Amino acid sequence: MAEGIGLTTSRMPSVLQTIFTFPLRGLAWLGDQGTRGVAAVVFIALAVPPLGAVLRPYVTEAILVLLCISFMRVDLAALYGHLRRPALVATATAWTTIGVPLIVGLVAHTTGLDRSAPGLFLALMLQGMASPMMAAPALAALMGLDATLVLVALVSATAIVPFTASLFASLFLGGMLSISPLALGAKLLGILAISLFAATMIRWIFGAEAIQRHKRPIDGFNIIILLIFAAAIMGDVASDFVAAPLFTIGIAALAFAVYFTLLAVTTLLFRRIGTERAFAVGLMVSQRNLGLMLAATAGALPATTWLYFALTQLPIHLAPYLLTPIARRLTARPQQALTDAVGP
Repeated sequence: MAEGIGLTTSRMPSVLQTIFTFPLRGLAWLGDQGTRGVAAVVFIALAVPPLGAVLRPYVTEAILVLLCISFMRVDLAALYGHLRRPALVATATAWTTIGVPLIVGLVAHTTGLDRSAPGLFLALMLQGMASPMMAAPALAALMGLDATLVLVALVSATAIVPFTASLFASLFLGGMLSISPLALGAKLLGILAISLFAATMIRWIFGAEAIQRHKRPIDGFNIIILLIFAAAIMGDVASDFVAAPLFTIGIAALAFAVYFTLLAVTTLLFRRIGTERAFAVGLMVSQRNLGLMLAATAGALPATTWLYFALTQLPIHLAPYLLTPIARRLTARPQQALTDAVGP
């Protein structure tokens, strides 16, 4: 009996190792899918509408986890190193936090969109006021682009968005939101502060080396959280399409148009820093963190606003996969030019 107990006890470490290793391998495999895994998220969210009904109450929690993962993985050395070029960082930050919402608000008022389609106007303004997605540097890296400028501009834009969002909400939105502009800014600041604190504690407990060593499983876990968020806000898209197919297609077309317009305009504006880096900045600006706005407003938004937010997930998740060949050609040009200059 003693031998049997000893044998069972000796096997326990290997059993526990197997229990923990299997899910880590699964997450690592999922993380290796890169932009394909990100793109698959929207198809799963659309194909399984009941999943959205189950996960919708957890939108805020999913956003907090996504923000925490992104803050946790910030490369502090790259961040400090790139701050030596503050003018470029300040320009990119000003464009994404001030230029974009200002242009959106002025165009909407000029065209009368705020009066003819208030729900859509609210969606576009919240999109313009949002900071870039925290996953933008990771997506840029997956596409083979230099993510350092994206990282620094993202961090600075995220830091000031509670204040700029409050300003533009008071200028353009009036009483369209269920909360005041000051309350919106305060909630945004609170969400970002909680996520940053949690990420800092994780880095302090486990260390930056361990986080880097487990990059692949963390990527996989990030994709799972992206699926939770996408499914939660896209749960009604299928029923909306059945009820009003032309309207839904029109909203989806608008979401793609806004995404690629932001990408193209930003790339042109920043072309002097090099096409590859300008393209990376354009990717950052086009990937707006609408989840942050959903969390700040507690989802108390009109149906049209919800539908637009849901359909923006299509370009956000599909575009990195579709644009990867272009990004690879852009990154190949400098390397080819260097090869030609040096010679065989």
